[in-house]
Amino acid sequence: MASTGLQVLGLVLALLGWVCGALVCAAPLWRVSAFVGGELVIAQVLWEGLWMNCLSQTTGHIQCKTYDSTLALPTSAQVARGLTFLSLLLGVLAVMLGVAGAKCTHCMGDGKQASKARLARIAGVLLIVAGLAYLTPICWTAYATIRDFYDPNIAAPLKRELGPALYLGWGASVLLLLSGALLHVGSSAPGGRVVPVSGAAAKPGPSTGTAGEVKQQEKSFV
Repeated sequence: MASTGLQVLGLVLALLGWVCGALVCAAPLWRVSAFVGGELVIAQVLWEGLWMNCLSQTTGHIQCKTYDSTLALPTSAQVARGLTFLSLLLGVLAVMLGVAGAKCTHCMGDGKQASKARLARIAGVLLIVAGLAYLTPICWTAYATIRDFYDPNIAAPLKRELGPALYLGWGASVLLLLSGALLHVGSSAPGGRVVPVSGAAAKPGPSTGTAGEVKQQEKSFV
């Protein structure tokens, strides 16, 4: 039977993961300035994201600017944009299907439990795909940032560190993957298999009727 508790928990985690993913996608905190030199006074800090970069000064003034051209961005940034956007779209579709297919809802009526369970399982698969699609740019950005940080050929002012958005992105990916697994596991086909009743068990066989007739004949002779 479909487990309502697992379905509800999966949907809650899916919503939480989607919200975190949307925040990470919009936040300009994927990479931040790295201070590896002997500087004691830091005048400004550069934040970089998928859609904009920001410059934070010690006076508290923050100035942000969106990227002028999408085509001028590196290929990795363009792919990261596409994958995060695709993941968010899949998350919306999965949540809608999950709500429609949840056992505790009445979107499709109570007489279509098999179809609702099928929809919920599809929603679980979509959430897993969304989690993997979101995890890919997060891991690739972290790898590229760490690689450039330890590259001696890159000047110190150009080095970057992992921003807080990447850590939140890992958490969002885990929530999406976990919610998809819970929704799929909790949406097994409703009802058990109906065991057919044989004719011998449903009604007495000819041997039973013959035995009864023999007994009646014996009583009549007596």
